[in-house]
Amino acid sequence: MMFELFWPLASFAFVSSITPGPNNLMLMASGANFGFRRTIPHMLGVGLGFVFMVLLVGAGLVQVFDRFPASYAALAAGSVLYLLWLAWKIARAAAPEGAESDGRPFTFLQAAAFQWVNPKAWTMAVTAITLYAPDRSLAAIALVGLIFGAINLPSVSSWTLLGQQMQRVLTSDWRRVAFNWTMAALLVASLWPTVAPWLTPPS
Repeated sequence: MMFELFWPLASFAFVSSITPGPNNLMLMASGANFGFRRTIPHMLGVGLGFVFMVLLVGAGLVQVFDRFPASYAALAAGSVLYLLWLAWKIARAAAPEGAESDGRPFTFLQAAAFQWVNPKAWTMAVTAITLYAPDRSLAAIALVGLIFGAINLPSVSSWTLLGQQMQRVLTSDWRRVAFNWTMAALLVASLWPTVAPWLTPPS
């Protein structure tokens, strides 16, 4: 049974990890502004932090939201506000020479902690456990964590490499500022799946 779940789980892990989201957009911006080497702690924090999140969700953390729905709404609201603040930080990551810059790459702990306010990470973790570890057995939860650990880190790292390659294009202050504001706008746009239910009137 576990073997039968391997390829569907691996496919889900790859698609959900490689597609755009807050982690990948932030890593791309970090790669463009700070380079691959300085972004390694950020990448490791994303990969290992998400695996830790999956394990805790599988161990029963998600049941807290089932029992107290208001706690999930509070988390979602806090996540949106925090991501809006991060979007502003990205936009200011590399100000023109002589202007104030707020730029510095995420540390390992910051990136790991960010998973807990990342709406996409929550969706990925809950969906993975629900679909591929429905019995909440230790073996099934460990398999989900192992597969995501093997796939998520290389996937998100590719976005850092893409950002690093952008350095060849970002050869002037105005191009770098335009890039950072674009990435900030995309990060805000990635919040739409979280915000949309609040804006949709009940039927």
